[in-house]
Amino acid sequence: MKRVVVTGIGTINSVGHNVEDSFKAVVNAECGIDTITLFDASEYPVKIAGEVKDFDPATVMDKKEVKKADRFIQLGIKAANEAMRDSGYISEENKKVDESLSERFGLVSASGIGGLSTIEKNSVVCETRGPKRISPFFIPSSLVNMLGGFISIEHNLKGPSLSHVTACAASTHALADGVKTILLNGADRVLIVGAESAICGAGVGGFAAMKALSARNDDPKTASRPFDAERDGFVMGEGAGALVLETLESAQARGAKIYAEVIGFGESADANHITAPVMDGPLRAMKAAMAMAKEHTGGDVTIDYINAHGTSTPVGDVNETKAIKELFGENCPPVSSTKGQIGHCLGAAGAIEAIFAIKALTEGVIPPTINLENQDPECTLDYVPNVKREATLTTVMSNNFGFGGTNASVIFKKVN
Repeated sequence: MKRVVVTGIGTINSVGHNVEDSFKAVVNAECGIDTITLFDASEYPVKIAGEVKDFDPATVMDKKEVKKADRFIQLGIKAANEAMRDSGYISEENKKVDESLSERFGLVSASGIGGLSTIEKNSVVCETRGPKRISPFFIPSSLVNMLGGFISIEHNLKGPSLSHVTACAASTHALADGVKTILLNGADRVLIVGAESAICGAGVGGFAAMKALSARNDDPKTASRPFDAERDGFVMGEGAGALVLETLESAQARGAKIYAEVIGFGESADANHITAPVMDGPLRAMKAAMAMAKEHTGGDVTIDYINAHGTSTPVGDVNETKAIKELFGENCPPVSSTKGQIGHCLGAAGAIEAIFAIKALTEGVIPPTINLENQDPECTLDYVPNVKREATLTTVMSNNFGFGGTNASVIFKKVN
């Protein structure tokens, strides 16, 4: 079987505009959650989110093109540019991959919702000013697959262009799909991009109506508190993550930097409820990832750290804890959630958190679960509370689960 490795990573989120700044902030327990500025939330029950601050889309797109792309696409382009440069396939001077590689260079994009703010804006225009005033860029700006469309044009990627819209598991599914594409010889290299920007009236109002969000408006920095007894819901975040995948043989032949090998992934459905999770689905996703990893490596696999989905919801955190305990028994590894630092980035969460897991692996440091002051008695794992932990890591897992009962888990291993 081919061995698939990660050779480029990029991210933008509420604590950093690149991988190095983001991971440093996350391990140092910095929090990017604050009062919402992207729209007037003064009359909303929830007034906090993890926004990307000081981002100028004109730094990643021509000014004339900015109005053609929703913010989630702009953020995705930013992360993709960093990952592609990091991989060595493009440079600051030349943003297009070599023509000899382009037809076998694929892309899998992902978002949980896509251009929600653009949909909201044009719906208001249609209702108040009439259909003739709708922007001609409305539809192409808001479609989820246009994330991949813009990026494939930017970097001359002519291989398969696929897209996932599986809620908060979307970019983990995209990563798995990228690995499958390489294993099945559909492409030699694949760029994975997950992006989300749903911090708008409809997004915050909709999740608040479901009672899914924390309403700790008076103390934003402590609002997202995974596994804590006082948690009251997740905090919305926005951002993007991107990873370049290729075969180990290809990476070694060109002398590329190799971050990690993808040795396993698992996908499942709860088939139970559209929003309320059950243990069986996440458990089967993790089991499938472990089974693939064992088959791939030809031996036992020991997970040294899990970057949990850990959203800070009362039901979700307990459910994931139970699934991890059921799978690992007495040998549960350290677990942490980085959503306390950046919020829940929905469809982008999987890509961003996969990058954090990979950085933990390469740097030998586990990011903390911040705001864990009074651990829920039903959440009984080692969640690395509040302070980073130095550790020797060889193999790590990253989990993401989404509405509709869709689940995904991925395992990364150091390459010897």
